Amino acid sequence: MTFILNGAPLDIAPAHLVVAGWTGRDAAAIQHHIDELAALGVKPPSTTPLFYRVAAPLLTTAAQIEAVGPNSSGEVEPLILQVDGRRYLGLASDHTDRALEAHSVAMSKQVCAKPCAAELWPWEEVEPVLEDIRLQSWIQERGAWVPYQDGTIASIRPLADLIAGADLDGLAAAGGVAMMCGTFGAKGGVRPAARFRMAMTNPATGRSITHEYETVTLAEVA
Repeated sequence: MTFILNGAPLDIAPAHLVVAGWTGRDAAAIQHHIDELAALGVKPPSTTPLFYRVAAPLLTTAAQIEAVGPNSSGEVEPLILQVDGRRYLGLASDHTDRALEAHSVAMSKQVCAKPCAAELWPWEEVEPVLEDIRLQSWIQERGAWVPYQDGTIASIRPLADLIAGADLDGLAAAGGVAMMCGTFGAKGGVRPAARFRMAMTNPATGRSITHEYETVTLAEVA
């Protein structure tokens, strides 16, 4: 994959992709997300957080993905990439099949592409202000962009804890790794949308990373 770092192309091909789930720092916020998904038939997690392993090629900077059936949706998340002794912060969407999620969260993570922005920030530049970084998402409904998620990384467990919990250092030594770090509750509840827009803003610099993608629905053939 070709990313952009400080305006220059950076080729990264992570051998591993981890999706960290149930990472909220506030117990009430975690329970809200559990209840939110329970309304869709999703069983509660065995413990929190959990680290799901999915196929690395699912990570994509494409502006269009495909999903079987109309029941998938995105979630804005911080993205950590670690390879060749360097670590970067990016922006991604944990696009998930909600119908399959009611049967198996792990399987639902595996069947959808994981869109991400092409731009990355060097870890050492953002580490001092990580908790202040803001993530937002919008979905398109009836032709209008509607606010969907909004929060700061301070709402998520410390990223250092997630890095240790997923053993990113070990995975990075085995070919490089990318990890999606969890999300926030959705305004109005989790629901599908054909278009998803997301942004990550560093208030210390005013710089933002953005990405937008479309989901093409494939026929669910039985």
